Amino acid sequence: MSLVIVGSIGLDSVETPVGCVEDILGGSAVYGSVAASHFADVNIVGVVGEDFPKSAIELLKSRKICLDGMEIMPGKTFRWKGKYLNFNQAETLQTDLNVFADFSPKLPDNCRACHSLLLGNIHPALQLQVLEAVTDYSLVACDTMNYWINLCPDLLSEVIRKVHVVLINEDEIKLYTGEQSIFKGAIALLDMGVKVVIVKRGEYGSVTITADSNYFSPAYPVDQVKDTTGAGDSFAGGFLGFLANGGSLDQEHIRKAVRYGTVMAALNVSDFSVYGMLGRTREEIDNMETNLREWTR
Repeated sequence: MSLVIVGSIGLDSVETPVGCVEDILGGSAVYGSVAASHFADVNIVGVVGEDFPKSAIELLKSRKICLDGMEIMPGKTFRWKGKYLNFNQAETLQTDLNVFADFSPKLPDNCRACHSLLLGNIHPALQLQVLEAVTDYSLVACDTMNYWINLCPDLLSEVIRKVHVVLINEDEIKLYTGEQSIFKGAIALLDMGVKVVIVKRGEYGSVTITADSNYFSPAYPVDQVKDTTGAGDSFAGGFLGFLANGGSLDQEHIRKAVRYGTVMAALNVSDFSVYGMLGRTREEIDNMETNLREWTR
């Protein structure tokens, strides 16, 4: 079954305590789609400039990611430059929106009726635009950030009322709901109609909250963390990618999807860009999920 991911596609320049790279493949839709491609057929929707490297296109195609929804527009590709003094938070040094400034998601016909939809961290108005264009889906999830919470909370609320899953970090859920407890904040989102709230906690893993259960998942241990950019997007891609194969939102499937998301986030942070998730077999990923399940019993 298929998963559609809408979000940013860009080129990142990143400095971390273990090294630095320039103009590497990045963006929420990229991290999410590479992670999800280990589990499901993935369609990516985004925009790039004429300078987007052919090697990046070939990389995405090598994962059998459908690029029908990726527009190539005159101009330059979205670029982000950041520096990590530690791995918990990046300092943004430069952001050049370029063609992404005028991004208006255009869903090809094969993306309008899909099993699952992941709305990456983009303006809530664009997320709503996508929701209005989709004719049929079984599962939709959205990600967000404090910038959108501060800028347009009402639009964000419209999005949240239309989705099944919300992915959000600890500071963001407190900011959005006004609650100092992530559990009270999650209840507020559940009262809006959300079925699953996943609170991302970085190196401490995640908490998944539904109407009748809480599930605490630790982060998967990594020998050497190199770059935490895109970890949340990789988690989301693994989570939705697994569920796109027909997994329902019952407790068993949710918890297994969380573990797969956790595994993909761990693979992601083990290298720069998406390279930590490449060259991994499904058997290797399944073994990591099994390990995590055993550790959390």
